[in-house]
Amino acid sequence: MMSAIQSASAIKLAIVGVGKIVHDQHLPAVAANADFQLVASASRNNTVEGLPGFRSIEEMLAAVPDIDAVSLCMPPQYRYAAAHAALSAGKHVFLEKPPGATLSEVADLEALAASRGLTLFTSWHSRYAPAVQPAKAYLAAHAPTSMHVVWKEDVRHWHPNQEWIWQAGGLGVFDPGINALSIVTEILPSLIFLNRATLEFPENRDAPIAAQLHFQDAAGMPVHAEFDWRQTGKQSWDIIVGTAAGELKLSDGGARLWIAGVEQPLGKEAEYPSLYRRFAELVRAGRPDVDVAPLRHVADAFMLGKRSVVDAFHD
Repeated sequence: MMSAIQSASAIKLAIVGVGKIVHDQHLPAVAANADFQLVASASRNNTVEGLPGFRSIEEMLAAVPDIDAVSLCMPPQYRYAAAHAALSAGKHVFLEKPPGATLSEVADLEALAASRGLTLFTSWHSRYAPAVQPAKAYLAAHAPTSMHVVWKEDVRHWHPNQEWIWQAGGLGVFDPGINALSIVTEILPSLIFLNRATLEFPENRDAPIAAQLHFQDAAGMPVHAEFDWRQTGKQSWDIIVGTAAGELKLSDGGARLWIAGVEQPLGKEAEYPSLYRRFAELVRAGRPDVDVAPLRHVADAFMLGKRSVVDAFHD
């Protein structure tokens, strides 16, 4: 069983699945965090310059046995096997969002990590946007009466020619939509439950391109979420919450916050540096942080949602 890592030593980290999000977010965040030493990568098609690169996590773990932790950034359909291999080898694990292709996979990984005294971190980067915690504090003091989520973006810009995202398990529009759900489940003071949904599937794809979701909490407070991957022009990542004290609005994915029409001053720390600071804290304490609430809502949408077939989509 692996114990927590001493605070004086750098955590030897490897990254598995080297794609756009790794180059854009993970590598800069790790480089700026003295708690980590990046020592290796594994990816079928890419490497990290200046580091040993391997074609599989199994090959990497055999060649670099002193790795302490791994960040798993491959598509969710392939993440369970890699996480299982890492935990079985005694490594702490950071899971990019969503944490897995199914809830059952994540439950099994959580049990495996607990049995070995290892950290499993289901990271939800949008929860670390600067407006999220101030919004949560405001709603704890001012009960929400309604919520409207508008999460619309251009898939051709954000996920060009990424076929995995359109395959079963790739989540389709829920890949960005789950970011909104991660904020919603963080800031609301009560649990919400899906009661109806419509999912729009292109006739040539196995994952939806748009969704309409309707939730309520136990007291009947409504939450309506609109997700769409066909947005052109200005992108929309907004959450509007009604309260008796006035409207609260998060925009730009949680980067900006208005209360009663007045924009609020916020901190400037970016999401991924905050994620890696949190991961270091968990590893050093030997504790897990596993939350599947956003993924559970997506699973409920697929189970309860009405399926609508729309025009074929081509990149």
